[in-house]
Amino acid sequence: MTGKKFNSWLPLLFAIVMVVGMVLGFKLRQKTSRPGSIFSTQSNSSLQEILDLVQLKYVDTVKVDSITDSAINEMLTQLDPHSVYIPAITLQDVNEDLQGNFQGIGVEFNIFNDTVHVISVMENGPSHKAGLQVGDRFLQVNDSGVAGNNITSLRIKKLLRGPGNSTVAIQVLRDNEKKQFNIQRGIIPIPSVDAAYMANKTTGFIHINKFSENTYEEFMKSLELLQQKGMTQLIVDLRDNGGGILQEAVDIADEFLDANKLIVYTEGTHQKRQDYRCKRDGLFETGKLVLLIDEGSASASEVLAGALQDWDRATIIGRRSFGKGLVQEQYDLSNGAALRLTVSRYYTPLGRSIQKPYAKGEGKDVYRNEIADRYHNGSMAVADSNHITNGKVFKTQKGNIVYGGGGIMPDMFVPADTSLLTPLISKLYMHNTISNYAYRYYIQNKKAISNQQNASTFFATVTAQPDFWNGFVQFAATDSVNASAFTNKDKAFVSQRLTALIARQQWRNNGFYEVLNNNDPTVLKALDALRK
Repeated sequence: MTGKKFNSWLPLLFAIVMVVGMVLGFKLRQKTSRPGSIFSTQSNSSLQEILDLVQLKYVDTVKVDSITDSAINEMLTQLDPHSVYIPAITLQDVNEDLQGNFQGIGVEFNIFNDTVHVISVMENGPSHKAGLQVGDRFLQVNDSGVAGNNITSLRIKKLLRGPGNSTVAIQVLRDNEKKQFNIQRGIIPIPSVDAAYMANKTTGFIHINKFSENTYEEFMKSLELLQQKGMTQLIVDLRDNGGGILQEAVDIADEFLDANKLIVYTEGTHQKRQDYRCKRDGLFETGKLVLLIDEGSASASEVLAGALQDWDRATIIGRRSFGKGLVQEQYDLSNGAALRLTVSRYYTPLGRSIQKPYAKGEGKDVYRNEIADRYHNGSMAVADSNHITNGKVFKTQKGNIVYGGGGIMPDMFVPADTSLLTPLISKLYMHNTISNYAYRYYIQNKKAISNQQNASTFFATVTAQPDFWNGFVQFAATDSVNASAFTNKDKAFVSQRLTALIARQQWRNNGFYEVLNNNDPTVLKALDALRK
């Protein structure tokens, strides 16, 4: 065939190829869109038809995305309290929390009198390498002024975060002198193990605030460090730990349990039973162990506590946990949002479901308010009221009675001290008075504080000085709080909180918890239990 003849046939050949492709594509779509596939291409649902009609025909302009989000959220309330829709605008923040890191410059800041103050600089982070110091006051970030009435924490966070290795120009005021820094953004870890120290010569203390992708690694480093310091018994604090990634809690449980013991199993209507068992020799399989929990301990925290309680491995101290026994999987959506859908329940080794009762369609607020109900009905104050009365009864190998159906009940109960929720103390928190004074005190007394041996000696020294409390009374008066009217109990509570926040500036979170735990009833009960 000559070139000219071939060229004359090209349009026809092209058309034939297109038709054949369309037919094959249609046949393939028919096969892949059969009922049962996750994303089928069948006709639009009634919901989608209504949304299309609203967008095309409604009398006024409507933000369809907002309507869609509301419709999805309303639909999910008919399922369970933990299936949630995450809009695209907040997905990155949510994912970063579980990933355990983000791209930024490595500082903590607070806003005092419309001025952004650096209150902490991450050691060996981008800001530390560039020369930023605690006490620096932000004037400008790139071309944006950041001092004045309109400044917010959210705006500062958006200005400081950005792509890795990108540069941000920051102007600060230090000792009345303007200084300029060009800081290259990098990976900033979000610690989930935020304290690990020796409470006494043989007892280690580890506080875990969530279970992110790095929690097990952080925990192991802390555990090994404490063992090098002579730790033979351990307190793990899971209070207010709302959970996170299940596997991280499983891996930590493996360090405490021997052989191939069952740690937890999950099962759902569309999910076959999956067992999670011990896979390796643990680093702390025999030493005395205490776990601290409260009404804020949920999900993965309850997995860890439930496994250790079922196997009689640890003493659980505190108050009844939240009661979340539902497992979610995250599905990314085409609009940049995500759906976290409950796909199964988890069960402790004895078969306990920890999930507390809920009514479908009652709304997430009603479900969460169950914690407030515990406060009002005395469950947080009286041990007998803390029991699960309608749950299924189980018995451990040592004959201990445990319950399912409403969280983990502690072996030893510690009531919440509700007497500290006075109007005056509440007013201090409303005005951020305690943290503001702690920061100012640290800036004014940095040299003297750095000469203290550790956080505990600092606590004992500073609280014995009348000037410390008198200075706070004067400072609180500027927020219209009469701190001189505090009872001795209130004064002791506020003084300890102040000292803990100051210690955090010098000794990081270890110092913060070391001071707080000096008089913490739950920690003191744990230490007493370990002695006995």
